[in-house]
Amino acid sequence: MIMKNIDQFNLKDKKVLMRVDFNVPLDDKFNITDDTRIRAAMPTAEKILAAGGSVIFMSHLGRPKEGPEDRFSLRHLIPNLEKQLNCKVQFANDCIGDEAVEKSAALKPGEVLLLENLRFYKEETKGDESFAKKLALLADVYVNDAFGTAHRAHASTAIIAQYFPGSSLFGYLMQDEVSNLEKVTKHPERPFTAVLGGAKVSGKIEIINNLLDKVDNLIIGGGMMFTFIKAMGGKVGNSLIEDDLLETAKNAVEKAKANGVKLLIPTDTLIADKFDNEAKQQQCSADEIPDGWMGLDIGPETIEAFTQVILASKTILWNGPMGVFEFSNFAKGTSSIAHAIAKATAAGCYSLVGGGDSVAAVNKYDLADKVSYVSTGGGAMLEYIEGKELPGVKAILEG
Repeated sequence: MIMKNIDQFNLKDKKVLMRVDFNVPLDDKFNITDDTRIRAAMPTAEKILAAGGSVIFMSHLGRPKEGPEDRFSLRHLIPNLEKQLNCKVQFANDCIGDEAVEKSAALKPGEVLLLENLRFYKEETKGDESFAKKLALLADVYVNDAFGTAHRAHASTAIIAQYFPGSSLFGYLMQDEVSNLEKVTKHPERPFTAVLGGAKVSGKIEIINNLLDKVDNLIIGGGMMFTFIKAMGGKVGNSLIEDDLLETAKNAVEKAKANGVKLLIPTDTLIADKFDNEAKQQQCSADEIPDGWMGLDIGPETIEAFTQVILASKTILWNGPMGVFEFSNFAKGTSSIAHAIAKATAAGCYSLVGGGDSVAAVNKYDLADKVSYVSTGGGAMLEYIEGKELPGVKAILEG
C-alpha cells in the first residue's frame, strides 16, 4: 500500500487539522490516568511543528449523550498536552463556529490549538457532510492519526478527507498501524501462527474464518475454547460456552482440516468451583470437566504444546488472553504465552499484539518492548484482520 504521509508533504506555514484519539481515562478530579493515546500522537504533532506548520487537534472523549458536558471536555487534557509538547496549547470552546474559525485563522507557525469534543455534536457520529465541511474550513491540510477510530465512518475520520483533495495524509501512528497489520495479514513470513483468546467466540467468528485462509497454525485459548471443546463432544461442566455457536465452531474445525491449518485447542485446563481468585482449583482434561466446575485457564500440558508452536513460528498475531489473567491464580497461561511470544521475537520472529486484554497483558508483564508491535486500536485492528475496509484509511487513500 502506498502511504500518503507527512514526510512527503511541505508543511511550512500550513495549518494542519489533526484527527487524534485523545479518548483517555480521567479520574474524578479530571486527571488523566493513562496518557498512552496522547503520547502516541506526539511524534506526528512534533513533526508538523518542526516543519513550520501549526497544529489544530480534534478528538472525541467519552460518549456524551446530549451535547456539551464538562466531564467530557477536552480542556481537561491541556496541562498534559502542554507538558508533552513543551508549548502553550490554546483552546476553542467549540469545534466549529466563530471562535474555532477565529482562533484557527490567527494561529502562527509552531502554535497549537485544541478544539472542543467532536461528539458534543451528533453530526460527528452520523458522518454528516455539512459538519465535516465546517471542520475543514479551519485548516489547509488534514492529517488522520487516530487509528482507534479508523473503523468508524464518522465526519472527522472518513467524510472530511474529501474537502482536502491532495492534502489529506496519514500521521505516523496511523501509518505504523496499517503497515504492521499489512505485514501480518498480507506478507507474513512462515510459519504464521495466530493466537486467539478471550471470553467469547461470537466476537471472533469473522476473524477465525479470515485467518483460516492465511495462517499455518491457529491457537485457541480463553473462554472461547470451551465452545470448541463442547462442539467436539467434550464435557465442559459450568464453563463459559455459547450454545448457539457450536455449529460455527464445528465448521471452523472442518475448515482448518480442509485448509491444512493446524488448529490447537487446549487438552488440559485449570478448573475452579466458582468464578473467584480464591476458589478451589485443580487440573483436569479439558474435555472432562466435572459438573459444578469451570475452566479458568489453560493447563501445563497445553502451555507446553502452545509454546513449542510459538517458538517455531516466524510470524505471530496475538489477540486475547488464555484465561482469567486478572485473577493471579489463573494467570499462568496468559503469562506463559506472553513470555513465549517475547522469546520467539528475540529469536527473530515478527509479533503483533492487539486488543485491550492482550495489550494489558504485555504491559502487566513488562513485555511491550519485547514484541515487534503493539496495536493501539482494538476494534479497528480486529476489523482489519477480518478483512474489512476501514473507512478512515480508505478516505485518505482516495483523498
